[in-house]
Order: sequence, then C-alpha cells, then structure tokens
Amino acid sequence: MPDAADLVIDRATLADWATVTAWADAEGWNPGLRDGVPFFAQDRDGFFLGRLDGELVSAVSVVNYGSEFAFLGFYLVRPDMRGAGLGLATWKAGLAHAGERVVGLDGVPDQQDNYRRSGFELAYRTARFTGSPALPAPDSSVRVLAERDVPELHGYDSACLPADRPDFLTAWLSNPGHRTVVRIVDGVLTGYGTIRPARDSHRIGPLFADTETDARHLLAALAVEAQGGPVAIDVPLRNAAAVLLAEEAGLKPSFETARMYTGAPRTHSGDKVFGTTTLELG
Repeated sequence: MPDAADLVIDRATLADWATVTAWADAEGWNPGLRDGVPFFAQDRDGFFLGRLDGELVSAVSVVNYGSEFAFLGFYLVRPDMRGAGLGLATWKAGLAHAGERVVGLDGVPDQQDNYRRSGFELAYRTARFTGSPALPAPDSSVRVLAERDVPELHGYDSACLPADRPDFLTAWLSNPGHRTVVRIVDGVLTGYGTIRPARDSHRIGPLFADTETDARHLLAALAVEAQGGPVAIDVPLRNAAAVLLAEEAGLKPSFETARMYTGAPRTHSGDKVFGTTTLELG
C-alpha cells in the first residue's frame, strides 16, 4: 500500500498535464484536445501533481481568478493508487494556493459530503447533455467572432461569471480548433458560444446568451460547426430555459455534477449561462 508520507507534491508543467488529461479521458470526462494552453494561461502555478518514486500518481488544479475567486478541478488519483490518502494530500496542497479566495468546483454528487468537510456548499447541479442537435438554421444575426467583437465579448463574459478571466479568454478564443460565434442584434452582442474538438465528440461551452432565443440561434450555429456530429454541453439545471433548449434540440442528459462554493461568489448573471465553459475550470 502506498504511503502518503512519501508523496512529493509539486507544480505541473504544461507537458506534465498531458498525462492528467489522459487520466480525465479514461474517467469519461471528454476533455478538449487542446485545453491545456488556455488553462495554463490563466494561472500556470495552479496545477499540482503528486509523485511517488518519481511516478505521477495524483493531480488537482486550483486556478486563481484575480484576488477573490478560484476554481478547483482535475481532482484525480491513478486508479491503482486510490485509498491511501494520496488524493487528500494533493487536494490540501492545491487548496492552499487559493489562499482566502472563494473556491468553486464541479464534482460528482456522491462526493458532496467529502467536499462539505472542506467547506464547500451546494449551489446548483449541472447535467451534461449529449447528441447531435436538431434545430432550425440560425438567422443572419449569428456570425463567426470578429476582432471588433472581442472587447464587448470580454465584458459580456465577465458579467456571466464570478470573476474576470481576460488571460484565459484570450487564449481560449484563439486556441487552434476552437470556433466561436456571436449573435449581434441592433448592433449589440446578445450572446456567444464556443465549440471545440474533444476526445469523444465536440464540446460546446461557454454558451452565454441574453435569452433562450439568442441561445437557440447560437446553438444552431455551433451545431453546423460540428457538421452533424455529436456534441456535449454542460447545462446548469437551475436555468430552466437552458434545459428546455437542450431537450428541444434532441440532446439527452447523461451524468450530473454539483456546483459548490466555499463562500458567496461575486454576483453574476447565472440566467445567461446556457452552457458552462468547462467543468474543470468553471
């Protein structure tokens, strides 16, 4: 049995994180093919690995967004090393990176009691919906993101989240394989969405929109980008309009996660979140 006292925890490099992404893939998380660069652009010191005799055995990310908010993800232990306290030791090292910030996570519901012991409380649930969307074609108000849209998009993104994330978003929008569309109505941005290739199907996220109509047009445009193939989108169940839209598009729920926080996050427009960006970074 491995001994947690022998665990050496240090910060991961982007190259190291390829191994952790493979672990996430094996767990069925369907990580994006090129997520690493924007993840590290936000906080390259927020990725932690545990090693025994030089071998990677555990991981967690605790990514700081400014001075008030952080998000925990990628909490993983190699299957043959579970049950020895390695995960908990790695978890504690990662959480220390957040300092006094409010921390969020998306975890499996049956681990809620464990998360509560670390100070997390349930805010809402999220369900992953999958399938090939079937929606009427979007109208001409939806188009591919242009450089002139970026300043307004940054402001729109910040209003939908507990924290600003300019470095992440810049890298996310320009990441190879990522395709972002916006809806412009009377010269005003009323929503945007991104689709990216992942290990199993494409993933859509974020999908932020003023109304269900805006979100429907954006989702239809993103479905075109998938060329009829399957997609996955993580829908906050507290947004009834988002759930109805996913069902209307013919998508089916698979697993659920629990969004939890260690305190009260910054006020934001949760009703505009029709699809979260990632379960790994919020």
